[in-house]
Amino acid sequence: MITQRLAADAPDAMQRAFETLEAGGVVAFPTDTVYGLGAPAFNAASIERLFAIKGRELTKAIAVLIAEPGELDKVAKGLNQRAMRLAERFWPGPLTLVLPRHPSLPALLSPNETIGVRVPDHAVARALLAAAGPMAVTSANLAGGANPRSAEEVLGQLGGRIELVLDGGQTPGNQPSTVVDLTGAQPRVLRAGPISEEEIRAAL
Repeated sequence: MITQRLAADAPDAMQRAFETLEAGGVVAFPTDTVYGLGAPAFNAASIERLFAIKGRELTKAIAVLIAEPGELDKVAKGLNQRAMRLAERFWPGPLTLVLPRHPSLPALLSPNETIGVRVPDHAVARALLAAAGPMAVTSANLAGGANPRSAEEVLGQLGGRIELVLDGGQTPGNQPSTVVDLTGAQPRVLRAGPISEEEIRAAL
């Protein structure tokens, strides 16, 4: 397979990316943290490809990115005041909220009845999400590989394995998002990231 590299600001970039996803392909693109590798969130076959391309264990969940907070109820259920408050404070931005998974999402996304969701603070990512709808997105690297911050770094690990890379330059962030589980009695930080636990607790 030849991996196409396309400037994210090219006139046909979003259309090409959308068509690639519709055809069952996967697309790498920049976010506010690192480059992500994405497929439509409701397409089980494409999500299965994400796991295979990365060599990722099926027991590890893949998060869903959405273009706007208003789309949260499409991918999660049982939304509570804590979720709304954190979404209002930190979205768009590098915060992933773990919430009960919407039953319409493929079970393959998570071994549990939960799903991680966030709205990225990056124009290219949000334009793609607006065109394609909610997407299952994981970092655009091989399992255990370095998190990529440029199209070159994506191609270094995934060249020949994926259909398309949208080149939006270097990402502004250098680490994955903070992950907060809101499914229990108390919020729990599952992965440290750009937003600190102190900021989370202050917002709540």
